[in-house]
Amino acid sequence: MRLKRRCSSTVEHGFRKAGVVGPIPTIGCVKLQQKYNSLQQIVRKLGKVVVAYSGGVDSTFLLKVAVDTLGAENVLACVSTGIVEPKHVLQRAKRIAKDLGVRLQTIDTDELKDPNFVANKADRCFHCKSHLCQQLLDIADKKGLKHVVFGTNADDLDDFRPGNRAMKIFSVRSPLAEAGLTKKDIRTLSRKLGLQTADVPASPCLASRLAYGLEISKERLKQIEKAEDFLRGLGLVEFRVRHHDCLARIEVHPEDIGKVTKEPARSKIVEKLKFLGFKFVTIDLQGFRTGSLNEALSDEEKEEGRG
Repeated sequence: MRLKRRCSSTVEHGFRKAGVVGPIPTIGCVKLQQKYNSLQQIVRKLGKVVVAYSGGVDSTFLLKVAVDTLGAENVLACVSTGIVEPKHVLQRAKRIAKDLGVRLQTIDTDELKDPNFVANKADRCFHCKSHLCQQLLDIADKKGLKHVVFGTNADDLDDFRPGNRAMKIFSVRSPLAEAGLTKKDIRTLSRKLGLQTADVPASPCLASRLAYGLEISKERLKQIEKAEDFLRGLGLVEFRVRHHDCLARIEVHPEDIGKVTKEPARSKIVEKLKFLGFKFVTIDLQGFRTGSLNEALSDEEKEEGRG
């Protein structure tokens, strides 16, 4: 008779203490619990923190753990209301912060004032994240909070993310990555914690939709947001509208391609996106993939972006 693998009483206690209700994961549960315990230890040592919060999967999970571990009085969530942030994500972030009972401070990062950001070169994220780090460190200093933490996970360390260099320069912490938690781990634990973000798709800033070298402007960011809001209204869940100046390149999962190419959806999409100012509307047959614009960068450009 094959016995089911069981987690130890220590594991169960750890999850109960964190407010997790229900069964512990049965696949790799000990390893996952060890990562979770490590995360709690890291956060506990920080004492008082400012959480760079977006309302996404990673930062929401980090915020929840910080509140559970340190107490809401020792945590401040800071969310950007800048033009590069999708408004529907900001609304979700505010709702979740209220549910968690944590203080929420909005900040206007005003990225378009930085010519290095507007130029939209391969190091765009470095300039954006540098500005954000400085703002959050200033807030932490004024509020008497000891550290600034970001929701960077272990998977992010292997990706092309120039913003990681900024966090290193400004000495801000990434507890999820330090604990070795991957995106899959975070989604699993988020479900156990009952977080509504457990299965929401990633939603990076709108600037990530513009092809490198294409100047970032308020008008182009609005084009992208309105185009994606329209597609979301058609029932699509995970997708991107990539901005290539006069051309819009739509990425959806392969199984969703039929949803955007069949009538009447096709005609509606073409009409809407042309109304928004695009001259050409295309569907990427390769399908949705994160960071697809990085595919156009040479190895030299990526190295320059990483610094």
